[in-house]
Amino acid sequence: MPELPEVETTCRGLAPTVTGARILRVTVRERRMRWPLVSGFEALLAGRRIKRIHRRAKYVLLEMADRTLMIHLGMSGSLRIVAGETPPRLHDHVDLVLDSGDCVRFNDPRRFGSLHVVQGNIEAHPLLAPLGPEPLSADFDGATLQRATRGRRVAIKPLLMNAKIVVGVGNIYASEALFHARVHPWKLAGRLSVEETERIASAIKAVLEAAIRVGGTTLRDYVNAEGNPGYFRQKLYVYERTDQACLVCDAPISHRVQGQRSTYWCPQCQPGRTPRTARRSRRGAAQ
Repeated sequence: MPELPEVETTCRGLAPTVTGARILRVTVRERRMRWPLVSGFEALLAGRRIKRIHRRAKYVLLEMADRTLMIHLGMSGSLRIVAGETPPRLHDHVDLVLDSGDCVRFNDPRRFGSLHVVQGNIEAHPLLAPLGPEPLSADFDGATLQRATRGRRVAIKPLLMNAKIVVGVGNIYASEALFHARVHPWKLAGRLSVEETERIASAIKAVLEAAIRVGGTTLRDYVNAEGNPGYFRQKLYVYERTDQACLVCDAPISHRVQGQRSTYWCPQCQPGRTPRTARRSRRGAAQ
């Protein structure tokens, strides 16, 4: 699934083309997304000028004068810039044809993505209102995380993936951040020290910023606005490196299923206890 760095990379790639552009027409080839496109979707956007593009959590927001197009890439979605006359490929479901002649094309093989036209305050939308702070903002730091973890008996890794605590820290980046913070992924959140929450918050920011600089992480489907994959995979320290030597201490990387997701860590750099209920799985399973 495209995570925060991939969505941020997409926004930055689209911005030079879409900012200030007017949508001439909208072509929909498939309306069955995670939520079906509303009746009249095309008319709600045609003729509107895009003031800016930005991101909230994993949502791409195309802001217009009185409405916003909110896009989620789902499991396999991508947004690309193509010439307006470019023939559609398989799974190219929606086109926004701009007055420049360029086209913003939404492709989603699994159709788990979504497109919503929101009129009024976008932050009040039911999909955005419950969300926690942005991890790269001043609203998120060690003190914020320390307050959020008090009294929690859940392990720290799944807590970091809870969007009500902090947005955009998906499975890959949670594993990587905990490695750099030297915190075991099964450590109970409520038992973290102030120093540990400071390290985790700093590591989250550093890992996400590093991923954004190289265009995100491509494991399977993700491509950016130019159709290129992300290259952060080459910089991963633990994720999908089961039994390989730790890049810091040479110990073999461990892998267990945690909350139905694969978790990776170095048992020497991240000392701690793994519950007996944590099960092994074949590499690549339960991503």
